[in-house]
Order: sequence, then C-alpha cells, then structure tokens
Amino acid sequence: MFSITSKGSPGKTEAYLAKVKNTNMAALLDRYGRMGVAALSNATPVDSGDSAHSWYYKVVREGKSVTIEWHNSNVTQDGTPVVILLQYGHGTGTGGYVAGRDFINPAMRPVMDQIAAEVWKVVTSA
Repeated sequence: MFSITSKGSPGKTEAYLAKVKNTNMAALLDRYGRMGVAALSNATPVDSGDSAHSWYYKVVREGKSVTIEWHNSNVTQDGTPVVILLQYGHGTGTGGYVAGRDFINPAMRPVMDQIAAEVWKVVTSA
C-alpha cells in the first residue's frame, strides 16, 4: 500500500502551471518556423532554385497542442517533393541513380536545438 501526504498550499504549483499554460507557444513556433525556412532554403542544393525557394511552414493547433511543420511545394509530376529526392536519392529516367545528400538534418539541427533551449527556458522560468 502507498500513502502520499502533502502539506501546505498547492498555490505555487498552480501558479506555475497557469503561467506555462498561458505561454504563447504559437508565436514562439512562428518565429522558429521562419528561421527553419531560412535554414532550409540556404542549405537546399540549387539547380534552378525552385526547391530552395519553395520552403514554407505551418503552425498547427490541434486541441491543446501546437506543432510546427516544414513543407516544400516544389513537386514532380507525380507529386513527389523534389527535396525528398535530393535528400534520399532517386533513379533517373535512363536507368541511372543519383545519390542523395543529407542537407535537411544538418540545416535543421541548430534550429531544433534553439527551439528545445527556448522551450526549456520558458518551462523552467515560469
């Protein structure tokens, strides 16, 4: 059997949770969305420049959660995002193969690290 006893008022905990709850995460993610688009645009291999200039982001609210998504609107005729072909490689129409080049992960690593640091700061300073 377990027994947990608490003394005092839960006021400090409730105040902390209210402050964290009221933090405007959508505005925070909007700022990092723009930062991610810039990082991805700068890192995207350039031939015509279409893929590099086709990055965008969405801040999505579902229920109580807020997420950020990065997308690229430059697609092939069958709807495949060109940046996915650049990232992972692809076959050519003549039977050859073009090796992929990991440019997305290195470009986004500093952005993701900054998001994690800022969210941690918001949570621990609330």
